[in-house]
Amino acid sequence: LQNDSWGKQYSHALFKAMSHMLCIGYGQQAPEGMTDVWLTMLSMIVGATCYAMFIGHATALIQSLDSSRRQYQEKYKQVEQYMSFHKLPGDTRQRIHEYYEHRYQGKMFDEENILGELSEPLKEEIINFNCRNLVANMPLFANADPNFVTAMLTKLRFEVFQPGDFIIREGTVGKKMYFIQHGVVSILTKGNKETKLSDGSYFGEICLLTRGRRTASVRADTYCRLYSLAVDNFNEVLEEYPMMRRAFETVAMDRLDRIGEEEGPPGLS
Repeated sequence: LQNDSWGKQYSHALFKAMSHMLCIGYGQQAPEGMTDVWLTMLSMIVGATCYAMFIGHATALIQSLDSSRRQYQEKYKQVEQYMSFHKLPGDTRQRIHEYYEHRYQGKMFDEENILGELSEPLKEEIINFNCRNLVANMPLFANADPNFVTAMLTKLRFEVFQPGDFIIREGTVGKKMYFIQHGVVSILTKGNKETKLSDGSYFGEICLLTRGRRTASVRADTYCRLYSLAVDNFNEVLEEYPMMRRAFETVAMDRLDRIGEEEGPPGLS
């Protein structure tokens, strides 16, 4: 190579250097003198370090592209270990797996922390956008004061129920009411009468208004995506909007009258 062009000399030198560093070996020829031995070992150490750093950075980059999915996978691994440790039966494990799939859909966010860091206008805007389908399908919110709708939405908590789950059991003390975003539920009464409710309906407000016990059971017939409202938040919002309290009471009285006539609620408990 002594008489070749600098391009050929540089290319050959680069090839020899990469063969040392990337193959983590001594290249095409074994070192001969002690100087060659030490330089080759130094080259191998530098090459191994660079290779490890490259792999580490590439892995971190790939993981950062979808951190929410990685967080979900890590969380579900813990759930699997928990189920294995407690030796849960196979059908229970399958239901837990299906619940996580429908609840998180492969991604997990710390939504409460994210929204808590935002200003109130941004938080309200995001919540209104996320619940736009619920608002659009629910007659209760159609002609209501926008401020009431926003106040109500900020207090809601998202929940998922599987087919066959009892969302409400008759005779229990009511602590929540529910709004159906998507799904079908059955209202079960003592007379074994069933009434179906679907998207845009709500149930459970009678118990919150009367401070009594549940008058019927509610069972999920399909996978149900619901929003729940705790009794304290329910009373807090209605204290600010007494007209909406009267609207709830009117609907509740109508339902209670039908319960007395049919021995079972047509919609709620």
